[in-house]
Amino acid sequence: MSKGETVRNVLIVDDEVGARESLRMILKNDYGVSLAKNAEEAFLQIREHSPDIILLDIILPDLDGLKVLEKIKQSEPDVIVIMITATKTVKTAVEAMKLGAYDYVTKPFDIDELRLIISRALSTQALEKEVKYLRGEVDKNFAFGNMIGKSKGMEDIFKMVKQIADSRSTALIMGESGTGKELISRAIHYHSNRKNRPFVTINCAAIPETLIESELFGHEKGAFTNAIERKLGRFEVAHEGTLFLDEIGELSLTTQAKILRFLEEKEFNRVGGSKTIKVDVRLIAATNKDLTQLLKKGSFREDLFYRINVVPIIIPPLRERKEDIPLLLDHFIQKFNEENNKNVRGVSKEALELIMGYEWPGNVRELENLVERVIALTSNEYIQAHELPFSSISLSKVDGLKEFVLGGKVPFLKAEEEFEKGIILDALKRTNYVQSRAAQMLGVSRRILKYKMDKLGIDQESVKDF
Repeated sequence: MSKGETVRNVLIVDDEVGARESLRMILKNDYGVSLAKNAEEAFLQIREHSPDIILLDIILPDLDGLKVLEKIKQSEPDVIVIMITATKTVKTAVEAMKLGAYDYVTKPFDIDELRLIISRALSTQALEKEVKYLRGEVDKNFAFGNMIGKSKGMEDIFKMVKQIADSRSTALIMGESGTGKELISRAIHYHSNRKNRPFVTINCAAIPETLIESELFGHEKGAFTNAIERKLGRFEVAHEGTLFLDEIGELSLTTQAKILRFLEEKEFNRVGGSKTIKVDVRLIAATNKDLTQLLKKGSFREDLFYRINVVPIIIPPLRERKEDIPLLLDHFIQKFNEENNKNVRGVSKEALELIMGYEWPGNVRELENLVERVIALTSNEYIQAHELPFSSISLSKVDGLKEFVLGGKVPFLKAEEEFEKGIILDALKRTNYVQSRAAQMLGVSRRILKYKMDKLGIDQESVKDF
């Protein structure tokens, strides 16, 4: 055993002295070993030493081994029990497994086999503990108390999440990028009766059209070039759980038709396969586009829209719920204090005024990124106005920006640049980030627009990420 490694404890319960000593000699160099010659001693050792694993003889002088197993699993359900005996019958083995035994070995022991079984059992136990811990962390992360917002719009959303969590109905979450659509979808899943089953996500905008069908429904070996083996799609992986389709408005009409078929029939075929596959999946979709406009253009199926829009959830942008900003600031400051070992206590009055005046085109995600950057760099007790990134101290309204300049809070040249930057960002957003259309809207050439973007440090890809 290496220095500093945690010692795992094994309890050996056997009425034969020779068997106990043999097992102790085999295991003493790798584990902490305690011994018991009967059931009474075994229960005492369990209380005193909390063993990770128990080797339990099926025949004991004071109580049948299976009864001991049953009592152990009732009081210590996570402990691993391996039954040992001189004779092995199928009936006894099956009964032991039903009562919660991990495995069943016979005397005389095959030392290598026994070591392997114990090692495998402890690995399984460690994995189960990790899963249990992670589920607990997930429950904490997506508890309603951790969902930030006191505005009426957010309170209405929290109420709806509670109401629909255990429903099988499809939900459509609508909102601008960065408003927290995936967070809401995870809250629905982790407060539902599917919480211990998979939560699977896919960003439909991030997968090329040629691959999206395979990603969603899987494919058979040889279905296309490079399909060297069978692959399960997201629908199969999400069986009995939840599938979150982000940016569903980006899907082609062909893929939309296949999703519609699944919603209607609860079945699909893998690409290149003829076998019909049925799965139990709850679908939650999200979009930052206006699907009603896509319906008018004919790029989104009307029948699919009504299928996914059973429970519509509309997340308001941050600029429409600014009363939530102080709460979000406190939450993010605490979060990044812990991550960076800092002790920032809050935001100065001047900095808060700038933050509250900003329009937050990137919504909550942009606010979180800002706090993370400032916390990492600051040495102040309170975040100061001058520490705010240049891109985040602008005001989109001309009058507001003018007051900041005349009040000496923002230099004139910076204000001028920020005004230009705000207009360009707004034009890009309104034209779905197509530069030629944005340039036309602004009455300039595409070359001049690109020059301005480079000069002002506007990276279109990072802007689209907001």
